[in-house]
Amino acid sequence: MAYTRGNLAVQPKRKEEVNPLYRQKTKVVTRRMVLPLREKLLYMLTLTFFVLVAGALIWRYLHIYDLNKQAQQLDEIISKSNKQIAVYQMEKQKLEQTVADKAKAEGYKTPVDGNTIIVPKNSTFTDGE
Repeated sequence: MAYTRGNLAVQPKRKEEVNPLYRQKTKVVTRRMVLPLREKLLYMLTLTFFVLVAGALIWRYLHIYDLNKQAQQLDEIISKSNKQIAVYQMEKQKLEQTVADKAKAEGYKTPVDGNTIIVPKNSTFTDGE
């Protein structure tokens, strides 16, 4: 087997080129196909439809986000109000405990069971009578 690759002594024979009398030139022409008006309109309507659907979805998600934010703010307000109510209840209990002591200090006495005055709800009382 003869070693032909890389050996300059053994070269394959080249084809002889025939010189033609004329040279054929080929030119590649690419034309841009213009879309018909109906097809353009169809593409534009399809694109408009998708943009409107995406806009509606984004608007709904934005509305849901806003509602969630408002719910969180209301939860914060409710928790602050509950804490304030607890503080006021503690103050109420303290004041109820000190009412009897302050009354005694002012000179009031606790009523005896026989001296209790009961006023009916539908009685009419006037200062002049």
